[in-house]
Amino acid sequence: MSAEKPTGRFRRMLDRLSSSQEDLESEELRDDAQASGCTRISECDDRQIVRVAGTLRTVTLRPRAGVPALEAELFDGTAPLDVVWLGRRSIVGIEPGRKLIASGRISLSHGRRVLFNPTYELRPLGQE
Repeated sequence: MSAEKPTGRFRRMLDRLSSSQEDLESEELRDDAQASGCTRISECDDRQIVRVAGTLRTVTLRPRAGVPALEAELFDGTAPLDVVWLGRRSIVGIEPGRKLIASGRISLSHGRRVLFNPTYELRPLGQE
């Protein structure tokens, strides 16, 4: 996908018609994250303190070293980010399809970006 947007109205219409639903959703997520003043997940480096926005794709309970851990995959249209709350079995409002903003220090685990115990803001349901 090109980083530049088509210039003409006809060209934009053709681009939208020829794009897949996944491409359109990813573009919408990228625009939403940028409008929120958040860092793109694809631009986050190891040990960097970030504020990211996106949609939760999956939410699972997966124990880590015998401790319950609620794991969610956050996607902002550029890359996925694993968000992990240690010691939690569930959190009200944390469910697939929910939009949120998360803040904390990124780490890399097995080649994936992870955010442990972030502070977060659930986006209002009316904005989804």
